[in-house]
Amino acid sequence: MRSIRGDPGDPFSRGYVCPKAFALADLQHDSDRVRAPMIREGSRWREVSWADALDRAADGFVRVRRRHGRDAMAVYYGNPVAHNLGLMTHALPFARALRTRNLYSASSADQLPQMLAALRMFGHLALIPVPDLDRTDLLFIFGANPVVSNGSLMTAPDMRRRLRAMRDRGARVVVVDPRRTETADVADEHVAIRPGTDALLLAAMLHVIVGEGWTRLGRFESQVRNLEALEALVRELSPERVAGRTGVPATMTRRLATVFAETPRAACYGRIGLCTQKDGTLASWLLQVLNLVTGHLDEVGGMMLTTPAVDAVAILSRLGWRGSFDRWRSRVRQLPEFGGDPPVATLADEIETSGAGQVRALLTMAGNPVLSAPNGRRLDGALGALEHVVAIDPYLNETTRHAHVLLPPAPPLSRAHYDLALAAFSVRNMAKYADPVLPLTAAERHDWEIVAELGGRILAPPGLRAIATGVGRALRPERLLDLGLRLGPHRLSLARVRASPHGMDLGPLEPGRFGPRIATADGLVDLAPDEFVREARARLLVEADRDTTGALVLIGRRQIRSNNSWMHNAPRLMRGRPRCTLLVHPEDAERLHLAPGDLARMESEAGTVTVPVEVTDEIARGVVSLPHGWGHDRSRIRLAVAGAHAGVSANDVTSEFHLDTLSGNAAFNGLAVTVQRADA
Repeated sequence: MRSIRGDPGDPFSRGYVCPKAFALADLQHDSDRVRAPMIREGSRWREVSWADALDRAADGFVRVRRRHGRDAMAVYYGNPVAHNLGLMTHALPFARALRTRNLYSASSADQLPQMLAALRMFGHLALIPVPDLDRTDLLFIFGANPVVSNGSLMTAPDMRRRLRAMRDRGARVVVVDPRRTETADVADEHVAIRPGTDALLLAAMLHVIVGEGWTRLGRFESQVRNLEALEALVRELSPERVAGRTGVPATMTRRLATVFAETPRAACYGRIGLCTQKDGTLASWLLQVLNLVTGHLDEVGGMMLTTPAVDAVAILSRLGWRGSFDRWRSRVRQLPEFGGDPPVATLADEIETSGAGQVRALLTMAGNPVLSAPNGRRLDGALGALEHVVAIDPYLNETTRHAHVLLPPAPPLSRAHYDLALAAFSVRNMAKYADPVLPLTAAERHDWEIVAELGGRILAPPGLRAIATGVGRALRPERLLDLGLRLGPHRLSLARVRASPHGMDLGPLEPGRFGPRIATADGLVDLAPDEFVREARARLLVEADRDTTGALVLIGRRQIRSNNSWMHNAPRLMRGRPRCTLLVHPEDAERLHLAPGDLARMESEAGTVTVPVEVTDEIARGVVSLPHGWGHDRSRIRLAVAGAHAGVSANDVTSEFHLDTLSGNAAFNGLAVTVQRADA
């Protein structure tokens, strides 16, 4: 491998490369990366053959399942699964085949509110529209920082250039966020909202639209129900009533609602900051309602559905799977399942609480929940009590150090790539397949091959294990991808996509795709699901009148060179000034006697961290911000670069009991904290 560069011939990225791509070179050559299977004996690790490691891994799970039942084995998979073709095609079906109720994923620390809103409104958890960036005249962004993330549930490479192009053609961008983010810096307007109050602001905007008679259902005119229930709710939440709680003046709220309703081509997009708060589902629901009732859903320049080359939503719908919610509840805290998974916030409960169904073994895939799940310190301690832990991961990190067997997959440059999940949320229809850059060595295994080997050993009777493993390995991801492309709306094949190495431009987003895909029982969009209205009345009408003057609350933040914890072991991404700092507004810093560079002790109901202070007016008064993914100070990890830039974990102070009230998604934002000088 000579270098990693962008592809200027790619019609979608136009040569843009995100820092993660540049970090692949560091990952490839990283001396800390585990290259052979290992088993742990006490505190010592030793390398073994693949056969020995896989046998040891599978036998432990078989033993636990036989002794304690299926639910005694848990699985956790992180968000890199969505970027990995092999894990998408093999790991997810394998996890379902285990038939355990203890399946956990990063989704419940990220996006469940948007998926629940889609399920209840449209009948399918994946019917999540994206903004038509190339043709919109007005873009509202709630709780998202796409200049850093390049979109999240919105695939849009080089968002800085895209936003600049929007403004050059006269479009306006408005960012609603407690922090003046990198995206807000290039927007036309920044609205500094109080954390956790997005649902109130959206309801107040709908109050204006309903009150002024600006409701325009467009192509959904005859395909909605419960409009009256929605109107009755928002009439009680005027801009004047919510202004004190949101921090947004009533005149500004009325202006925002007016310009959004009157702009023919407008889109309102919200993301992780919207989801990771106590009213995340309510905010996600009201955002989609705002787009629909102003005629901006499923229209050019508004919020639209993609037409991906592999239409996984259509395939799953034909198989009768559209998602589920609250069919059953978790054993200890009675939290609702979503899509068959309980929230990750309750994983420690399920490990620590004895009784039938107690988690006694864990398989992790492409995830580091000790740093990504709420109250990571508690989960860290719980993992150490498990009978059997197996990790499919290339590093000994804060989570995998608890493993008894470590199964390292081949690095990304040795596997083919197709964005099966991300293409479903692309702002322009596209397809691109990339062949492996480097050959797989004889000692390496792809992650999907590891999953196939484990599945054969765990699920098949002893006499049929070899056959089951062979079948799993024969169903290569490329074969399944080719089938999906042939069944897709563009009727492509893998051969045709490979023949266009720069990628295929499949055209702009198409209006009119939403209506035929509505999957509710009556085929109508539910504008006001009963449980949402009940929760809104119980929560929002109280929150609107609550006085939070003087309270200090925490929000997270993403950084372009450290979106994920694994990026902290890449030397080129760790250059420059320290980035694990606590942002504090100058007025708050003065009140707390904090100066730039001081160490502050931040405390919540879950824990305490000590972190350097960065004083800046980019953060709103009464708000502090700490980035996620840091905290590489645990013992027995092998991350030399990350360890030298350890930082602190934001999730050592987030609470596993601070959740979105409807979905159970972790509510990392809006958490009450106290901050003082560390030497006070």
